[in-house]
Amino acid sequence: MYNNYGNPPGMQMPPIGQMPPATGQMPSANPQPGQFGNPFYGASSGLIKTGLGAYGEKFLGSSSEFMQSNINRYFSNPQYYFHVNDQYVRNKLKVILFPFLHRGHWTRISEPVGGRLSYKPPIYDINAPDLYIPFMAFGSFIILAGFTLGFMGKFTPEAINLQFSRGLIGWALQIVILKGLLYSMGGGEVPLLDLVAYGGYLFAGLSLAVVSRLLWAYSYYVMMPWMSLCMGVFLVRTMKRVLFTEMRSSERHSTRQHYFLLFLAIAQFPLFFWLGNIGA
Repeated sequence: MYNNYGNPPGMQMPPIGQMPPATGQMPSANPQPGQFGNPFYGASSGLIKTGLGAYGEKFLGSSSEFMQSNINRYFSNPQYYFHVNDQYVRNKLKVILFPFLHRGHWTRISEPVGGRLSYKPPIYDINAPDLYIPFMAFGSFIILAGFTLGFMGKFTPEAINLQFSRGLIGWALQIVILKGLLYSMGGGEVPLLDLVAYGGYLFAGLSLAVVSRLLWAYSYYVMMPWMSLCMGVFLVRTMKRVLFTEMRSSERHSTRQHYFLLFLAIAQFPLFFWLGNIGA
């Protein structure tokens, strides 16, 4: 009898390495080489990997150059706008608050850099836009608005938040007006941070008007129109410089351009009075 868990009595199984082949199956004399044993497979795989790697590097390089060119085109270098000193800040505030007294030119100073013209930073050019004055003026305006609300007995966190939001909206409106003016006049692509700087200069005049209101309430009705007029003159002369630089000389004195610049100057009055109406 057979043992269910072993071999028949008296019979020994050969070792595993000496097992005969099954009936009807003959050992293959020439085994088929696998894909990893084929030398052509390794060569073709290497070529494919090299080609894909080169294509990927080329694609990423072109994408990086495209993004970098668009960033420089629309946003420029943020560090450029903070390269200022005390002398520049004083002189720039004089130009913004009293543009009628500016006897110099309004053209920016350029210099060749890397085979193309580039503008000098604000520390070397009084006509260059900066972001230091707009941000400092915006912060000063919010602080002065808080003092004004305190003197009026209306100081609350909600009132400060409302004034902060109103200031940001006014800043954005100024940028939209400047961008629309340049677009309608066919001006070239001006870096966005340039427009942010030009639009933020209005808070310098607003801060001065609010200070005069704190000192004497009735002076507000004199300082606010004056600051609106000064900002209008400053922006008109600045935008004329931008348009003259980027447009042909035959189009510089068109009637349409004068109307748009006049609209830019007039728009400063309602914008100033809306932002300066603190506590309303």
